[in-house]
Amino acid sequence: MIYKKYEWRFLGRVLALFVTLTIAAFIVVQSAFIYLVFVVPVIAYQMYELIRFQKKAQDEVNQFVESIHYRDFSRHFDERRAPTELKPLRKGFNEINTTFKLISRERETQYHYLQKILELVDTGIVSFDAETGETGWINEAFKNLLSIPYLKTIHSLEKREPSLYQEVIGLKPGDSKVVSLTRNQQLIKVLVTASVLRSDDRLYKLLAFQNVSEALDETESKAWQKLLNVMTHEIMNSVAPISSLADTLKNRLQSPEIANSPVSSQLEDLELGIDTIKRRSEGLLKFTESYRNLNKITKLDLKKVLVRDLFENLSNLMQPTLEKKHIELEIILRDPTLAIEADINLVEQVIINLLVNAIEAVKDRDEPRIILSGELQPNNKTIVKIADNGVGMPPELLDKIFIPFFSTRKTGSGIGLSLCKQIMLLHKGNIQVQSAEGKGSAFLLQFVP
Repeated sequence: MIYKKYEWRFLGRVLALFVTLTIAAFIVVQSAFIYLVFVVPVIAYQMYELIRFQKKAQDEVNQFVESIHYRDFSRHFDERRAPTELKPLRKGFNEINTTFKLISRERETQYHYLQKILELVDTGIVSFDAETGETGWINEAFKNLLSIPYLKTIHSLEKREPSLYQEVIGLKPGDSKVVSLTRNQQLIKVLVTASVLRSDDRLYKLLAFQNVSEALDETESKAWQKLLNVMTHEIMNSVAPISSLADTLKNRLQSPEIANSPVSSQLEDLELGIDTIKRRSEGLLKFTESYRNLNKITKLDLKKVLVRDLFENLSNLMQPTLEKKHIELEIILRDPTLAIEADINLVEQVIINLLVNAIEAVKDRDEPRIILSGELQPNNKTIVKIADNGVGMPPELLDKIFIPFFSTRKTGSGIGLSLCKQIMLLHKGNIQVQSAEGKGSAFLLQFVP
């Protein structure tokens, strides 16, 4: 509508000039040159006004284009003081500027909204130029997960995490891969997912890092339970008859009619072999029975337990052993009201097992020390920590110590830490380990609110 008014004004000027030129042509044809004295100035004035009108309009358009070029949508074209013929044009420019400002505000709002979402999610996200490697988006979850405060290019990751860098660079769009990382002397598993997006004719690669340690631990624990159910059932069904038969044969060989027979001396080796079979069968049955304990715990008796009471009970229980071995036990609890929802008997069993392992780890140290502490984290999870200054463990063992049957000690059964992990998973929590070889280890029990 605005531009139609502008076009009608311009058309009116052109028609007026056309009429004046027609009159001038008629005068020339009639040879009435005297009248040209009046017509020529009118033609000159009309030409001047037409050029001036176009010049003003062109200047207005140039100013508007300049404001668009520099994204200056705050510029306002004064309509009240504008010449009549330019008012429609300025009004149109102001309306266009208002629309652009609205679009720009919406885009800025969406940008901040997306930024807030990226900061709130616990999945680490980083985007980078597929050609130059220059990073774009990096959220706090990514920085915290990899302990990297700043990353200019994705290639800078190679110096900090060479193995991770090779994995993410080689990851194709749409693919996912689980990688293991060591953070604060603790092994974690991260699911890395890759995708691509195109913006302004440039190709960007987007990587998402999600800590899946707890989810994998729970899945792994259930898989081990199924395996142990089958294994213990089959072993006990097979070994029990062997042990019973060996006992029967041994009793038969010790019967009077055989013991007093002439061939009794020749049967001594046979009796020894049968006795060995019986003894090893009973040992295997006892060993298998111990693993059945992993699957016996299915229900919890949850109660609110003060951590200070838990620590006091454990200290009284373990003090004689600690004093006998000259080991110092330090308890740190800044908040005496700190409490957890737990099955007190099972949690005590977990901590006692960890304290026994800690005692074993520090027994050869010059100043053996064990620290038992509790604190509330910002995410409302309660952490109970058992730390020692013992021999520690190499990184390659950190992801194996919770596997059933695995033990670093010759006399160990490999049942303790597996049982601890299952108890913590039943509490909807988790158990994690931090360790440095030669410096000590720390086990962290996480309890959800």
